[in-house]
Formats: sequence, C-alpha cells, structure tokens
Amino acid sequence: MLDIQEGLTILVDKPYTWTSFDVVNKIRWNLKKKLGVKNVKVGHAGTLDPLATGLLVLCLGKHTKLIEGLTNDTKTYTGTFLLGKTTPSFDLETEYNQDFETAHIDADLLESVRQSFLGVQLQTPPIYSAKQVDGKRAYDFARAGKEVELKQSQIEITDFKIDASRFPEIDFEIACSKGTYIRSIASDFGRKLQSGATLIALRRTQSGAFHIEASKSVEQWIELINQEEIYIPS
Repeated sequence: MLDIQEGLTILVDKPYTWTSFDVVNKIRWNLKKKLGVKNVKVGHAGTLDPLATGLLVLCLGKHTKLIEGLTNDTKTYTGTFLLGKTTPSFDLETEYNQDFETAHIDADLLESVRQSFLGVQLQTPPIYSAKQVDGKRAYDFARAGKEVELKQSQIEITDFKIDASRFPEIDFEIACSKGTYIRSIASDFGRKLQSGATLIALRRTQSGAFHIEASKSVEQWIELINQEEIYIPS
C-alpha cells in the first residue's frame, strides 16, 4: 500500500537521457490519473543531468517539505573520464573539440592529481549547466554561443577513488557535497594532468542514507502505482 496522505519518499533509478523533471512529471501524471485528482505534490531532492543515470530521490505529498534537507545530503557517484579529449559541455552532450597528449601521464601523476581534489575547495560550474545567470539558465547562453561568467562555489570532496586499468579511460567513485558538478571535476582533472578529459559516464549510487540498490525503475513505480491502493493526499 502506498500511503501518501502523510507523505512518501520513493527512490527512482533515473534512465539515461531523461531529465530529473521528466521523472517527476511521469510519476505525478500517473498518481493524478490513479487518484482522479488535479494535482499531487511531487519533487526531487537533487538534479541529475540527462546523460547521468541512477538514484533520484522523489518526495510525494507532505514529504516535499523534506526536499531542502535531503538535497543537502552527501552524494556518491561512479563513472568514467576519457583522457585526451574535451568537449565544450565537459560531457557527451556536445561533440569533441580538442585532442591532448596522454603519453606523459603515469601512476604517480594520476595519484597526485587525485589527492589534490580531496577536501574543501572552490569549483566553477560548467557553462552547460542550469545555473541562473541574469534570470536565464547558463546553458541557454552556451547553446546560443554567448560567453558568460559563472561564479565559483564552495564544495567538498570527501572520497575520490580512481581505476586506470582501462587507460585512457579512468573509472572513478566520488563522494561529494551538494552542488558539486562532476563534469567540472572531469575537466579540472584533465587540466591538472596537463591534458584534457571528458565525462563519458556518470551514475549516482547514493544520496545521504539512500542507496541505488533500494531504487526501482520508472516503469516499476508506475506498475506499483497502478496496482496498489493509494491514500489520497490531504
């Protein structure tokens, strides 16, 4: 039984290419249809880029009041950097635009750069991001070919593991604070190696106390919504 009268938090495994709002809208639409109501409160606790997959925490009904606190939780991601190539968006949303040497990169340099990311630091968001600039999203300026200056923000990386066994692809796991852009970490990682890097895969595996293993796909949640008895939210 899904009881959203007093609120409910559900864990969704976001599909590749879906926006976080696509997931919210899909779950909300199916709840409205099931309940026969005009609106159901649904929100998410931390955006995932369309090209990322993994854990999206959704709050339903009165649990939407918990979103701010849940968004502040530490997040854990796994993924892959490709060394030697860059894109304007720092990921695969845009085409590769530059090639760099990687022959000089050895285990010692990789370890030194990895350690440099640990702790509190300032980070510049990607220009292809949803950051607000003069009332518009930064990616709107970027897609229009306009330059925009983004302010740095303080982040903290509490854990950063890398695996170079598939070099020049670097697999990683990273635990970080709210507001950390993994695409910027990819770009900065390549720059610190005196090369370049692009984020080619990203998956969120944990958000605070919530783990990806406990999540369900969008389709599984829709099936559950259609099968289960649901209390109408007040």
